[in-house]
Amino acid sequence: MSPTDAKYTEMATIMKALAHPTRLFILDRLNQQEHCVCELQELICADMSTVSKHLSVLRNAGIISSRKHNNQVFYSLLCPCVLNMYECVIDLKKRS
Repeated sequence: MSPTDAKYTEMATIMKALAHPTRLFILDRLNQQEHCVCELQELICADMSTVSKHLSVLRNAGIISSRKHNNQVFYSLLCPCVLNMYECVIDLKKRS
């Protein structure tokens, strides 16, 4: 086993996807319910291209899924357990 094993590369990809405040916010919202891009854009107060970029990073990491309905794209959280890391991070912050 080495640091270049696929397992570690995949974990790093997911952690990199989580390493942005806006993406964490998006995941928090998607944990509550499915949202379309336009709803997320309003919640984030950012332009469509910025929101789409964040969603793309999360989707490519396998954290969220998308579905098209008419002319809208809706996003949902695939694995809510990824949010368990929030508690761990909060615990670490309390210790420092």
